[in-house]
Amino acid sequence: MCGIVGYVGSNKNSVHVLIDGLKKLEYRGYDSAGIAYLENNKLNIIKSVGELKKLESKVNFGVSSNIGLGHTRWATHGIADEVNSHPHKVGKFTIVHNGIVENYNELRSKLKSEGYGFKSETDTEVVAALLDSIYKTNNDVLKSIRKMTDILDGSYALGIMCEDDNDTLYVAKNKSPLIIGVGEGDNYIASDVPAILDKTKKYIALEDGCYAKITSSEINLYKDGIKKDFNVEEFKYDASDISKKGYEHFMLKEMHEQPEVFRRTTNPYLESGIDSLIAKMPDFTKYGKIRIVACGSATHAGLVGKQMIEKFANAEVQVDTASEFRYCKQFLKEDELVIVVSQSGETADTLEALNIAKKNGNDTLGIINEKGSTIAREAKMVLYTEAGKEIAVATTKAYSAQVALLSLIALNLSYKKDLVDKKEIKEILEDANKLPGYIESLLNKEEDYKKIAEDIKDYNDIFFIGRGIDYALAMEGSLKLKEISYTHSEAYAAGELKHGTISLIDEGTPVVAIVTDDNIAPKTISNIKEVKSRGANVIYITNKKDENEDGFYDKKIVVPKVNYLLQPLLTVIPLQMVAYELAKLKGCSIDKPKNLAKSVTVE
Repeated sequence: MCGIVGYVGSNKNSVHVLIDGLKKLEYRGYDSAGIAYLENNKLNIIKSVGELKKLESKVNFGVSSNIGLGHTRWATHGIADEVNSHPHKVGKFTIVHNGIVENYNELRSKLKSEGYGFKSETDTEVVAALLDSIYKTNNDVLKSIRKMTDILDGSYALGIMCEDDNDTLYVAKNKSPLIIGVGEGDNYIASDVPAILDKTKKYIALEDGCYAKITSSEINLYKDGIKKDFNVEEFKYDASDISKKGYEHFMLKEMHEQPEVFRRTTNPYLESGIDSLIAKMPDFTKYGKIRIVACGSATHAGLVGKQMIEKFANAEVQVDTASEFRYCKQFLKEDELVIVVSQSGETADTLEALNIAKKNGNDTLGIINEKGSTIAREAKMVLYTEAGKEIAVATTKAYSAQVALLSLIALNLSYKKDLVDKKEIKEILEDANKLPGYIESLLNKEEDYKKIAEDIKDYNDIFFIGRGIDYALAMEGSLKLKEISYTHSEAYAAGELKHGTISLIDEGTPVVAIVTDDNIAPKTISNIKEVKSRGANVIYITNKKDENEDGFYDKKIVVPKVNYLLQPLLTVIPLQMVAYELAKLKGCSIDKPKNLAKSVTVE
């Protein structure tokens, strides 16, 4: 969510590094921004509300400074204004912070009794005051940080400067992502890779509970007061991977990357046919039940996966929303596999669900895009989606990669249980080879999607309907429309409309109807006719080329018909593209929708 960048080095250009790093973190979502830097041993803090260019207009890029911190804030405690924005300075400490400190009110009261006053509503200012209070008793920054982390409850990634040590950055991490970038005579901190990718590819992934002292020439890492060894790793992609490469928006570029993402994600498992799939995936037959836990679009991917695994492999699957899972009684069975799905591998609620499953003794599997992320490290088993870096807040290629891996799990389990014959396996492998071309052809129907967007642009309420796997896809289509076009939409199981919601259908009301499952197509078409007879403007998405009758839809998009396990990867493309074209037509901020953040690292 919020973004952190920090720099300490031999060069005197910290302001350039900070602003440039914050620009590269804009995609994460924010409502205010600020930087702190030293110039001639004097601390300067500059903040601004709104877009980063407002902060940039206040900054003097000609200053000479070798150390600084930068932050983009997504408001949690207090409104978005300059007082609440980071960095915060209390006493000798200046801090930027991602995460939520849960006991900050209790700490605030205690610190007030010590004479501290607070200007902001934030938990971050409380953290700065706490650190300053502890430091007064021992005059040792590292010991103070360790004691502070023992006191704080909640999540935090902290970048810290102390006025008694003007050539050093300090960091502390717990349940919120933070990395140290390793350069030559220059070192960095960041909450996400893009902030520093054009500066260095070498980094240290911090574990929860770690804190560090960083100078231009040295990095020392600690945990529980003990100095720790660390591995310096290297990013496998470069700055060109996070450029638009000629596309108008990152989202459009990422949608067009889906054919290649499908290849990269599935080829390792399909290169030698079913044999490589069985060899490279875990044995799922030993589990009596599968539980999928995720948030947002990853939940919708899980719902698609549930339909595929249950229908194709005859295995029980339950999908839970992570933010609810952690507060409910789970009734996890001993032989139940818990699959957590997350693009970033840092989603706070999903990570907590993983911890609950581990404490209960269940095996865990992460479906993750970011290698080295917390979930990737903590899950017993990991399957990686090879989506590359996804910059647009609204996920497209990462979602598709998640669905692709879930389809392979269904195929793996079905084969192991002897539920699929050689003929169908051959069909699936042939369809998998054709799928990238089919995706590309659907992406290129831009004029069709533009016409649909034009038809629905003046409506404030849009409905998506489907049954079974098509209902799961309807939920994702509805979310995409809400996320980037700010249009209210709802997804319903098609058979539920007549139990209340059909009262909202008026003349011209847009209804996106999805029909790809032959077994239940007649039932869904009957529901489509119900809304059409009440004046709905029906956009019909199907893999059925010829209908025995027409007249129950206004616009029709035909997707190629492939095996059930692969069909969702095609059906979702028109849903993504219609949302994109509508958002573009309405002039919305497509890559960085209002109020949203890419990686939700707070609960």
